[in-house]
Amino acid sequence: MEFNSDLLKNLVKTFSPSGNEERVRELIINEIKDYVDEIEIDNLGNLIARKKGSGKKIMIAGHMDQIGLMITDIDKKGFLRFTNIGGISSLLSISQRVIFENGTIGVISNENVEDKNKLKLENLYIDIGAKDKEEAEKKVNVGDSCVYLSEYYEEGSRITSGCLDDRIGCYVMIEALKRLEGTNNDVYFTFTVQEELGIRGAKTSAYKINPDIGIAVDITGTGDTPKSKRFAVGLGKGTAIKVMDKSVIVHPKIKEAMVNTAKENKIKYQMEVLEYGGTDSGSIHLSREGVPSGVISIPTRYIHSPNETINKEDVENSILLLKELINKEFNL
Repeated sequence: MEFNSDLLKNLVKTFSPSGNEERVRELIINEIKDYVDEIEIDNLGNLIARKKGSGKKIMIAGHMDQIGLMITDIDKKGFLRFTNIGGISSLLSISQRVIFENGTIGVISNENVEDKNKLKLENLYIDIGAKDKEEAEKKVNVGDSCVYLSEYYEEGSRITSGCLDDRIGCYVMIEALKRLEGTNNDVYFTFTVQEELGIRGAKTSAYKINPDIGIAVDITGTGDTPKSKRFAVGLGKGTAIKVMDKSVIVHPKIKEAMVNTAKENKIKYQMEVLEYGGTDSGSIHLSREGVPSGVISIPTRYIHSPNETINKEDVENSILLLKELINKEFNL
């Protein structure tokens, strides 16, 4: 299938930091509304799209939010102080451009310190070109959020962009849904909020849906760059089937079903044992009395930067695996 570059471009350029997912949610609704039977937005803002069936109740989850910054103070010279929304690196943030919802652009810089490796967020500030506090407050207020400003770049099989975490997971879900001709299972495509702040949206939506099975779709790191931590996952080696991360040990029957499905359909895959991080499955599998859960992971380099990098073939294999899993008859 041809890669839908326009859809991914629209997803990654849509301003939606944690707690402000409305814009990307509307974009997703417009993409999927003709392919599902029901659409609901729950109290926390999760988008739940149901494809009806009489089989197992399956919750597919990918998060809509992206990491960002929130303004905590504006000094008398018009410089902005901020806190993090999710996993922001102080060192990586230096000299990055950021953009606010109203289009205001700023540059992150730092106070003079002897050792930049010891920088904390409190040592950083955003310069929006204001001459004083009064001028700054005409553009930005305390409590406003911003995100890294990045560009979408695609060449051959490689894509580089900001917030592929987890817009690429949303992309995989949307494309799998569009390819479904029907399903025996009762499937809830759930686009969650505030994952970057502690997998919050997945917790409330899983409680509401009460699924038999949970499958998260998210990114994972790689171990294929120079002197990286030893890790078997690499770009171009296929979709990653998670075994474990810090939030979940995948249910053995779900892991087995995913591996068997990949083998039966000649889908290129690799096994993922992640020693850090987590996904929506971390909340789903602990919902109510427990939900057998797994994760489809898209290998990604330079996570939580403006230049996250993925391989289109890995994305396609992730779509194929999700599509086949949706139609699978699970015996738990």
